[in-house]
Amino acid sequence: MCGIAGVYNLKKQKVDYSLVAKMVGLLAHRGPDDEGFFIKENIGLGHRRLSIIDLSERGHQPMEREGLVIVYNGEIYNYIELRKELEEKGYVFSSATDTEVILFAFKEWGKDCLKKFNGMWAFAIWNKEKKELFCSRDRYGIKPFYYYYNDNVFLFASEIKPLLLFKKEPDKKSIYHYLTAELADFSENTFFKDIKQLEPGRYLILKDSTLKIDKYYELGFNRSLGSFSEKKLRQYSETFLGLLEDSVKLRLRSDVEIGSCLSGGLDSSAIVCLIDKLKKIKQKTFSFYAEAVDEREYIQEIVREKDINFFYVSSSAQEFWKDLEKVVFCQEEPFKSSGIYAQYKVMKLAKKNNIKVLLDGQGADELFGYPEQIGSFLNQSILHARFPLKFNKTILSNYLRFFLPKSAVFYLRKKKIKGLNFLNFSFEKEYKYEEGISRFSRINYQQALFEGITKSGLRRLLKYEDRNSMANSIESRLPFLDYRLVDFVFSLPAVYKIGKLLQREALKSLIPEKVRTRKDKMGFATPEENWLKENKENITNLFKSSDFKSEEYIENKKVLKNIEKINLSELWRFINLELWLRKF
Repeated sequence: MCGIAGVYNLKKQKVDYSLVAKMVGLLAHRGPDDEGFFIKENIGLGHRRLSIIDLSERGHQPMEREGLVIVYNGEIYNYIELRKELEEKGYVFSSATDTEVILFAFKEWGKDCLKKFNGMWAFAIWNKEKKELFCSRDRYGIKPFYYYYNDNVFLFASEIKPLLLFKKEPDKKSIYHYLTAELADFSENTFFKDIKQLEPGRYLILKDSTLKIDKYYELGFNRSLGSFSEKKLRQYSETFLGLLEDSVKLRLRSDVEIGSCLSGGLDSSAIVCLIDKLKKIKQKTFSFYAEAVDEREYIQEIVREKDINFFYVSSSAQEFWKDLEKVVFCQEEPFKSSGIYAQYKVMKLAKKNNIKVLLDGQGADELFGYPEQIGSFLNQSILHARFPLKFNKTILSNYLRFFLPKSAVFYLRKKKIKGLNFLNFSFEKEYKYEEGISRFSRINYQQALFEGITKSGLRRLLKYEDRNSMANSIESRLPFLDYRLVDFVFSLPAVYKIGKLLQREALKSLIPEKVRTRKDKMGFATPEENWLKENKENITNLFKSSDFKSEEYIENKKVLKNIEKINLSELWRFINLELWLRKF
């Protein structure tokens, strides 16, 4: 895991070394082990290295081979198998890195090499002969790639901060989507005007001032509800467990110590238990707890059965408020909830214990669905009369969310978020009819899952994970996002996914029954409501401040007047936006 940055002057001006060095310097936390540059005429590439595979100097980047120069962030987990394939074709390797594998794979197969990679990546390859820049991002966007492009220059980086050296202006449309519908990362746009992200599953080619972006991967999905069969459930669960186990096995390839996040839920518990099965060594796990969101009861179920050296971290309302600006700066864009802070604390704990690689369960919910997506399943099942389901208030509420016409959903979402209408009138008037506000409409369960993994849901979570881990110089690896596993699960009918039925069946002999059958879910949760109430004075002072930055977007006097009535999720977004504007 690393940090990359680059400058490509399209008008042929020479690149200033000090400029690239400054960009790369802002990424030092992503790669504290080494720094490197390639500067040649109008192209400049920079790299910060976090050494994971082949810790020697042979892994130094930028790496040059046969007229190609690469800067790369990520891991190609099947690099050993690809290396053997390339060696059979006559390629001679001088390092044990996956970086060199990428270079020779690109040399041999061109852009088609992307389909062979099993991993996470963001990289840029400069072809010295063709004067062409080729950039790519992994299938699901685990690794970030941001860029700024105009007639004169193309700039890219692993984070937004280096690009702010050139332009720093809030993107009002993105702010509106965030404030009114909690939307972010559902397109190429960011919270900064003209700074884009290369979307997942895409590559970018830049030559002679012409920029081309295209897809190399598109997730397919089974649209059907299906009919339940015990025999098929057993078959599918065996395949699922085999794929998950192989995914974990690949992600244990490392020349440094590996740890795991453990929340006590189904997903992280499965990973920890598979590591125990595969490695048979005492592993380290890292967990967060707080009052009202304490999962130690379930975590201890795992700890008692496996050979684990476990670590816990907690926090308080006071510490949360003290750290909040740091987390906002780390994340670079406003975020949805304080759960990000719990993950941030876990990453800090892992760093304190000298861990460089952490496995995490991110992505599993996007494969099988969140509780709120039950509505689309009910919609589908009722229309097809497949299941005698009982309704309760929660299910009915979410059912209506997916069953109502798009216009009604849009209206209700607006009513929910607006409340007493805390947005600046001019700001709301300018953007209230922008496309993108209503993401939920009359869609079935499979479509809801597809939207979640290809649009804002997963993208947003992966951004949080990347920033939190890399702020602490840790590489986060996500076994549930092995593309073979994702493709398999999305090929199945919905009936085997609801309530994580398939996953629970597959894990019967692997994890404790108490964990396997639990229905509640916390993940990286915090007592957000209590923390915000305990920080009422700090929040009030924030909105009373003479240098309040959000007045263009929020009516702070209205917020203060109704501080006791305002919905806490709304209040959180207002706080987050204000702190973000102060940091950036």
